[in-house]
Order: sequence, then C-alpha cells, then structure tokens
Amino acid sequence: MNGVRREDTLELMRWVVWAQRRSADDWIRERGLTHEQSAVLAYLSQNPEAIQRDVARAMRTSAPSVSRLLAGLERRGLVERRTQEDDTRSRRVHVTAAGSELIQGFEEAMDRVEESILAPLGATGRARLHELLEQLASRIEPPSSP
Repeated sequence: MNGVRREDTLELMRWVVWAQRRSADDWIRERGLTHEQSAVLAYLSQNPEAIQRDVARAMRTSAPSVSRLLAGLERRGLVERRTQEDDTRSRRVHVTAAGSELIQGFEEAMDRVEESILAPLGATGRARLHELLEQLASRIEPPSSP
C-alpha cells in the first residue's frame, strides 16, 4: 500500500469507497455529467414512471434542488418532464433516448470496478465481507429524506 499504513477499520472502508467513487467519477466526467446528474439518470432509467417528488426522495435532496437538477438535464435533452393529466401539480420525469444512451454501460463499468477492487479476496472472502457488511448495516438507520 505504498508505505501508507491504514490501521483504522473505518479508514480502510473509506479508502475502498474512495477508490470506487473515483472510478465512477472518471466514467461520469468523461460523459460531461456530474455525480448527481448520473445518479438521477440511472434512477429514472430504472423507475420510468417516477415523479419529481420520487426523484427528490431517492436522491435525498429537496424538491427545489431536484427541480434545478432536472431543469439542467432537460435543457441538455436528457430528460423530459410531463404534467400528469389528473394532477397538474405533479410531473412525471422520463429519460430521453439521448439520456439513456449517455449512461449506457455505467452498470457494467461499475461491475468491473467492483471486480478489480474485490479481486484479492476470492469468492470465499467476498462472501464473508458481504456477510460482515450486512451485519454492520443492519444496525445503522438508513438515511432519511430531507
């Protein structure tokens, strides 16, 4: 590890997450997106009938913040917001073909990053690490919406 000693367990966890995030950010930046924009596009790709409130909740941000974020993506032609016929205050958000194309391959790229990071563990080590992380996560309150 280049002579750097990382003895604290949580510091080691941060180091691993940092490596994953750096790779993700590199992939995202190559496409002219921010981390938040790519997260919204990925969420909308998996939740095609989402309304803006759903996006805000999923991104753990406020309605005004997600509205600004969506406006920027809309200007770039990556999403469309459509008013619902039965509720004019609620708008469904859809990824356009251009938005889908832009983030196509993200999951595969992140799978490769995960494979690279976890490669030294082997199958048994990965299973054990997953089990241990599930134990830790089970005692932590999930983040709430703002």
